[in-house]
Amino acid sequence: MNCFNPRPASLTLPPVQPVRFGILGAARIARKNWQAIFHTGNAVVAAVASREAARAAQFIAEQQAVAPFAEPPRVCASYEELLAAPDLEAVYIPLPTALRKPWVIRAAQAGKHVLCEKPCAVNAADLREMLDACERHGVQFMDGVMFMHNPRLERLRAAVDDASAIGPLRRITAAFSFLGPDDFLARNVRAQTALEPSGCLGDLGWYCLRLALWVMRGQLPERVGGRTLLDVAGRRDGPGLPLDFAGELHFPGGVSAGFHCSFRANQQQWAMISGANGFVRIPDFVLPNSANAVAWEVNYQPVMKARTGLYLETETGPQSQETNQFRNFAAQIRTGRLNSDWPQAAWRTQLLMDACLRSARADGALVEVG
Repeated sequence: MNCFNPRPASLTLPPVQPVRFGILGAARIARKNWQAIFHTGNAVVAAVASREAARAAQFIAEQQAVAPFAEPPRVCASYEELLAAPDLEAVYIPLPTALRKPWVIRAAQAGKHVLCEKPCAVNAADLREMLDACERHGVQFMDGVMFMHNPRLERLRAAVDDASAIGPLRRITAAFSFLGPDDFLARNVRAQTALEPSGCLGDLGWYCLRLALWVMRGQLPERVGGRTLLDVAGRRDGPGLPLDFAGELHFPGGVSAGFHCSFRANQQQWAMISGANGFVRIPDFVLPNSANAVAWEVNYQPVMKARTGLYLETETGPQSQETNQFRNFAAQIRTGRLNSDWPQAAWRTQLLMDACLRSARADGALVEVG
């Protein structure tokens, strides 16, 4: 399954023994993805490790009350204990970005398949080591970009490729933002430079970059420009953690892409794909809005979600994109083969993120990717 040209939203295989996951850490996103694993039908959470055993126990108790597995997951007193467990086949790693590299590598060395939150690494050099370790030890790697597993993506591809409606591609634009609360800088891990050095670019811009790659079927741009509109120290074009970022991608053939991501603007998650003849607008490309909302627009002709023939769950459920993500990952494991498209998608996205940061730190000068 090519992640830039998806076919089924979920792989389908005969019933098999569920893939047994361990979760490293009790991050907030892990709560959502516990429920996603619960709804897959082909995977279970079997263990959770945290820096404090009591926190892991509390996490398990709280999640079992919402989405109970028949066999309650056990507490592991350390990450090392979890990775050494012979009954676990895969790990989900939602740790802060700066902590992911050693644990992805250790998981690969332990023979565990890895689903890693994004951004995958602090930089491309680190991610290369992570991906090489996974390949060397024969384990699957995937980054946690849930919208890539949304069943509407295949239908959306048909709309984008409709030459009579859109024509030759010209421009891709996207925005993903939310307004952080008053104590965001003091309390939220996403504003801590040591743990999340790419700031809003890694947390939110990663999705904008992946969308551009998806539209371009994985083709990398020739040049990239970036601007840190405000960093954590209150500087424009400063070298610190970005709170507000804008980027430009220049692809071969005259196609360009622009994006804005921010912790300082109210919630947006829209994308526009423009051609010579028309355009497609997606109002909620990252997280689907209500079931009755517009799925996308072609030249302002709305395609309502009910008319797409797809049931797009807005909460985590059996058909939600996050459930499809883990279902696809588990199904791939059961094939006994590795899907190279997924690590390649993460690698290309990381290259773009790194290039955007290099440009921003060079006063917005265009830089080559790689």
